[in-house]
Amino acid sequence: MIKTVIIEDEKPAARKLERMLGLMPDLEIVATISSVEEGLDWFKNNAEPDLIFSDIMLGDGMSFDIFEKFPVKSFIIFTTAYDQFTLKAFKLNSIDYLLKPILQEDLEKAVEKYNSYLPNELPSNELNYKNLIKKEEPKLSRILVKIGYNLKIISTDEVSCFYSENKIAYLQTKERVYPTDFTLEELESSLDSKQFFRVNRQIIINLNYIKNIHTSPFYKVDLDFQPEVEITVSRDRVKDFKNWLVK
Repeated sequence: MIKTVIIEDEKPAARKLERMLGLMPDLEIVATISSVEEGLDWFKNNAEPDLIFSDIMLGDGMSFDIFEKFPVKSFIIFTTAYDQFTLKAFKLNSIDYLLKPILQEDLEKAVEKYNSYLPNELPSNELNYKNLIKKEEPKLSRILVKIGYNLKIISTDEVSCFYSENKIAYLQTKERVYPTDFTLEELESSLDSKQFFRVNRQIIINLNYIKNIHTSPFYKVDLDFQPEVEITVSRDRVKDFKNWLVK
């Protein structure tokens, strides 16, 4: 059984999440925590669970306060109404970031993602994080962008490149350009390095959208969809770039 802890200060939301998780036979909810204070006490006196479902804004603080005091090795799936904490969440052991209201389908996909990080040979009755080996660090797979007063979720698979202009990082899709709340440094460390590569100080490109690569007089990349800028590979990055292309 996957030992699971819920951190949620709103009782109706906690009960709903308990019901939704109860539909998954491999999960065992060992505790439901409603505050930072209660969380600090629980993690101080109990063994870490395998998986944590955690809201972020609690009545007496933020769940991050718990994880800063007790840096758990458990995987974390954040369940929140706030989109602005995505990057901080992924700096922890977060494998997903679900925005409320949470759908059963999204919850099940998040648990499937958790299962994908487990070694296949480990018996289900021994699912303890201390025995787990991560296949890789969780990577940023979706980005929230603001369009007026609305939010749009964009899969990183849809992004041909990220680029910086006037200290703002933008992303390019087939349809248009969107500003993000990230810096290129944050994106570089959070994206899948097999798919994305920072060719120079201003641009990160997606391997799947490369249309052509010019090699003379310098390395220049054409993408299927790109902003109105020339994409060149810095001289000191050419070797790494060529290695990345054939990983």
